Amino acid sequence: MNPEPHLTHLTNADLHCHSTVSDGTLEPEAIAARAAANGVQLWSLTDHDEVGGQQRARDAARMLGMGYLTGTEVSVTFAGETVHILGLGIDPDDPDLRLGLARTRGGREQRAREMAAGLAQVGIPGAFEGARKYVANPELISRTHFARFLVETGHCTDTSEVFRRFLTDGKPGFVPHRWAKLGEAVGWIKRAGGIAVIAHPARYTRFTATEEYALFTEFKAHGGQGVEVVTGSHTVAERDRYADMAIEFDLFASRGSDFHAPLESRTDLGSLPDLPSRVTPVWTVLADRVHWPA
Repeated sequence: MNPEPHLTHLTNADLHCHSTVSDGTLEPEAIAARAAANGVQLWSLTDHDEVGGQQRARDAARMLGMGYLTGTEVSVTFAGETVHILGLGIDPDDPDLRLGLARTRGGREQRAREMAAGLAQVGIPGAFEGARKYVANPELISRTHFARFLVETGHCTDTSEVFRRFLTDGKPGFVPHRWAKLGEAVGWIKRAGGIAVIAHPARYTRFTATEEYALFTEFKAHGGQGVEVVTGSHTVAERDRYADMAIEFDLFASRGSDFHAPLESRTDLGSLPDLPSRVTPVWTVLADRVHWPA
């Protein structure tokens, strides 16, 4: 099958979402089914620091008639803050990538125990055990799992309130973690044959304008090639701003919902607006890496 005619600005591509392999609530097959039902034509599962669901996702996409791009989302520390870098079109079996992701996952349990200790000090006992109930992959316990526990136990009404009150810098359950370096993450993705993409850049609200510019500059210098312009957490103004940044830094533009769960995610799979016509969609340069149904 020739993929070229399918890949335009109007392609309903969703290249950012999460399954139970990291911190989503649906299995890869269920995510695929939801994406297909919502009209997604080109899909990628991008679990945090993990590629364990890639074969399942690819097989499900094929059965449902969608094009599939392999993917992951790497956690990076830059200027003291956590930044996420998507890797699209990767070889999920690349040994350098797999080793790097395994190293990045390391230390999550100790961090989780420290988070639970901080919550216990403000009268919320049992948070580690409570969060673990939501974890399908023990190596990937995260703040999202703690958030679900705090909603379940009535301490907050939704996960957004949990992050605001307990899990951001300066709050009782916040514990920083040193992730991969930016150059390392981009290098792993490139050597695995993929394209590195800055995920949801508007979410890094603690960056000054100078720090944000430094992120884009260093990312480009390391060989990064894309930025997520349309995503579930971006406003129209932010979409336009990062379209301009994509042009300024000569980056391809990506589109993804960052879907985690039906009752938590602000944007459903496949429901995003189209990319602005002035940018170059990342999927047009990944056409030879798309897995299409037979």
